[in-house]
Order: sequence, then structure tokens, then C-alpha cells
Amino acid sequence: MEYFILALQVQFRGLFQLIFVLGIGGSFPYGFHISVISYPSAHIRKFINETWIERHGSPLHPETIMLLWSFIVSVYGMGGFLGSLCCGYLTTKYRKQKCQMCANLIILVAALIMAFSKTAKSFEMILVGRFLYGIGTGFSLNIHPQYVGEISPKKLRGFTNSTVSVFLTLGKLTGQVIGLREILGSEALWPWLLASSGLSALVQLVTLPFFPDSPSYLLIQKGNEEACRKAIRKLWGEGDHQAEIDDIMKEKAAMKSTKTLRVLEIIKDRSLRWQLYTSVTVMTTLQLCGINAIYFYSFEVFHTAKFEEHTIPYVSLGVGLCECLSSILCTTLIDRFGRRVLLCGGYMLMGSVLALLTMTLSLQHQFFWMHYFSVILIFLFVIFYGTGPSGTTITIMVEIFSQSSRPSAFLIFGSINWMGLFVLGMTFPLIVENLGPFCFLIFLGILALSAIFIYLYLPETKGKSIMEIKAEFNKLNFGKKETSATGNNFPKEQLFCTKL
Repeated sequence: MEYFILALQVQFRGLFQLIFVLGIGGSFPYGFHISVISYPSAHIRKFINETWIERHGSPLHPETIMLLWSFIVSVYGMGGFLGSLCCGYLTTKYRKQKCQMCANLIILVAALIMAFSKTAKSFEMILVGRFLYGIGTGFSLNIHPQYVGEISPKKLRGFTNSTVSVFLTLGKLTGQVIGLREILGSEALWPWLLASSGLSALVQLVTLPFFPDSPSYLLIQKGNEEACRKAIRKLWGEGDHQAEIDDIMKEKAAMKSTKTLRVLEIIKDRSLRWQLYTSVTVMTTLQLCGINAIYFYSFEVFHTAKFEEHTIPYVSLGVGLCECLSSILCTTLIDRFGRRVLLCGGYMLMGSVLALLTMTLSLQHQFFWMHYFSVILIFLFVIFYGTGPSGTTITIMVEIFSQSSRPSAFLIFGSINWMGLFVLGMTFPLIVENLGPFCFLIFLGILALSAIFIYLYLPETKGKSIMEIKAEFNKLNFGKKETSATGNNFPKEQLFCTKL
């Protein structure tokens, strides 16, 4: 809590303001579009059929309508994957701030297309809008964690990095709130519901130019020490920040003999092998930890627990609120307990809840009180997820890569995220249909293996500079004897742009 209070003090006012601006147009739209699309589904399917009847005089087959609806949902992931692929190269060439503003323009165009799709009587406009949303969000979700990780001092790095998950869950919660039929989830207003995320893009587009680029970018990429110091004073206030500048200078000195790596070079580079293993593990686990299954089963559990049909969306809203509040709690704990404790602890607690939930869902028809226990377990799982992996995963991925490898590394992770979102959306209904509540055992196994891996191989990154973290990983990449013999030197290479 002390770091959270510190960030709110006058000294770090500029930093806190930029964190908000980055968040509202960064991970917020991603979370918003994940949750909001389910609310107008019946209205959109009806609109597709009515449009087809008006054009051709006959209705569509229900299976065709469902196929079109599934494509509307999944095309968002395709756009996100494309945006993520382009982001690494473009952010290196044109800087993160400019690319983020271009992403805002793409989202605003998508919002306008969505807003007038019903008036134009074109369900194809919904497809185009969702695809453009995906491209813009693919950029934003890639840029946001990198940008926010580069603007924070070492003592606040865990707090600032974990705000990525706070804004993501806040986006989910906002989508749930305005998707209620009393607000914008009605048949008359659903186009404006889908268009409403353009407001966050507009806020960021107007405010982001008033903030500086990250200090590390200005010093390392641009070689402008004066601009770096000016940015630090604007973000961190007056004071002695020489130690932080020295850390950036050390990273810059190391980069003189290390090129800005491309994707294939990161995969082949021995000095980044275990950073890559660790990041792929935590990113994959975030997708396959069972949180999507929990949200899917929550409706069935609430219905079985005798909640009235019209109250279930509000109970589900409580689940989203729980995730958001636990993500905020993570920002206050991450710099106190460290990354490994929250990540391993979160994995183990989530696995325990899944084991109990499998049992309660299997026995809920034999004991009337079991479904109430299942409701409690759903809330517990979401709390453990938000407090642990949700906020800690992004922090780890930002911290274990240097400025030279971070853009391409995030291109890899973004691709995994969007591909996972698409594949999971296509295969999860089949898994549930065949395994029922026992599908949680798959996620339980993944959590157990990931907890063991993180405990054995992830060094604690709390309070360490990028070069100190790299030295820790070199013990795994090269072995302790070889590391001490080479003195943690890195191979001499030339400078290239980041691209595929």
C-alpha cells in the first residue's frame, strides 16, 4: 500500500497521469471487447436474419446465422493477431507514442462503422468494425505494457506494470455494466454499445501528445540525455534520479554490442533462451488457467443455485467486480512480496479451487447445498487469479527483457495471446460438451506444472535492474561456470530494426 500512496503523491503526479492515459487506451479496450460482445448477441443474430430477408426475400438457416455470428466474434482475434504482428517493427521504427495514436485512429474508425451498421442495414459493417477493433487493440495491448514498464522508477516498477491488468479487468467490468439491457444492451441501442469503446480511444488520442516518450527510449534509441532527464523530471518530479539514469546508461552500453533483435534471432539467441521459456510458460498459463471456463460455468452455477433469470447478469457483474478489485490489490502487493510468491501462490491456490470445484459440480445434484459452495469457489478463483497471475504475468514479461529484445519478444507473446484467444474460443465448447465439469482437471494440471516451473527457474526480479536480471538468467542460459568465466559478456553484433 505504501507504493500506491507514494504514486499518488505530488512527486509522481505526472507518472500517475500517464499511467491512466496509457491504460484507458491500452489494455482497457481489450478487456472491454472480450466482455461486451456477448450482451447484444441475440440482437445481432436477429439483425443478420432481418437484413438477409430484406435483401433476398427468404430467411437464413439458423446454422448459417450461428456461423456468421461465430465469425463476427472470432474476427476480432484475427485482427488482433495481425495488429500484434505489425506492432514490433513499427514501434521500433516510429516510436511507441506515435503508433499508439495511430491505433486510436483505427479504433475510432471502427467505432463509427459499428455505430452506423444498423442504419446502413449491413451486418458486413459489424465484421469490418470488429476486425479493425482487433487491429487497433492488437497494437494497444502490445504497446501498453512496454510503454508503462519503461516510464517507472525501479521502486514503483511492479506497481506500474501491474496496472496493465487493472485496466484490462476494468475494461471487462465496464463492458458488463454498459451491456446491461437497462443501459446500452437493448435492441435499439446495441450499435452504440459496440461503438462506445471509441470514447476511450478519443480520450487517449487527445491527451497522449502532452506526455513525453519513455526516458529509456529517449536515451537509448534517440541518444538524447537532456530529453531523458527532462522526461524523468516531468514524470517523477524533482529529486535525485541519477541511479536510475545510470541503470539506463548501463543498458545502453550493453546495447552497443547487442543489436535490436528480430523475432527469429530472439528464438536462436542463447542468452535469451530461458527468458523466452519463462515468458511463453506464464503467457500460455494465463490463457489456459481456466478463467474462461469459470466465466462460462458461472451462468450454469448461478442458475442451479436458484438465482432468478433476470438477476444472473448482476451476479456475474459481481464476479467481474471481484476480478477488478483483486487486480487493484495486486498492485499494492507485488512490490512487497515479489513476483515469484504471487505467481506460484496464485497458481497453487487456483489449482486447489479447481479441484474443489470439479468435486462440487459433480455432486451438485446429490446435495442441495453444493451449488452454493460452487458459487463461493467461483468468486475465490477469480480473486486468486486477479491477485496473482493476472497482474504479475505482464510485470515479469516486461522486466526480463531489455530494450533491444522487448519489442520482438512482445510480438511473440501478443501472437500467442491472440492465437490462444481464437483457438480457445473455437475448441472450448467441444471440450465442455465432452468432459463437462471434469474439463477443470486439464487446467489444474497446467497450473501445477507451471507452478513447479516458476518455482525452479524464475529468479525474483523485484528491485533489480534489467542488467541484474539478465545476469541471473545467464546462470541458466550459459551455466554458472561458463557465466563466471565470460563475466556476463554478450555477443558483439550489429544494430538492426525489429521485424519478422
